[in-house]
Amino acid sequence: MQDAVNLAEKLAQFNTHWSPRIVAGYNGNDVMVVKVQGAFVWHAHPDTDDFFLVLKGEIDIELRDRVVTLCAGEMFVVPAGVEHRPVAREEAHLLLIEPRGTPNTGDPATAAVKVQI
Repeated sequence: MQDAVNLAEKLAQFNTHWSPRIVAGYNGNDVMVVKVQGAFVWHAHPDTDDFFLVLKGEIDIELRDRVVTLCAGEMFVVPAGVEHRPVAREEAHLLLIEPRGTPNTGDPATAAVKVQI
């Protein structure tokens, strides 16, 4: 990486929801931005935690036993193997960090293709 990454500029490059864009990488991890709206699928990642940082808006991380609400500037880590579903009533922007190649649905067959921008 040669220069600073402006996350707002990266987010302005696309309009699709639930389609993460890779903006950087480190130590085998992808750093991604994503726009979300509505409910995502229930899923789990058996071998890795799931990191969410809200950049803009508000989301709920639904777990089977509770709901964690995140506002801009707040983060939450879903432990490996815990079933969860992110939900955004209005469009929200997130920063995600996960090991390179991790399918966002927990299943490679149904995962979004991650594009580097």
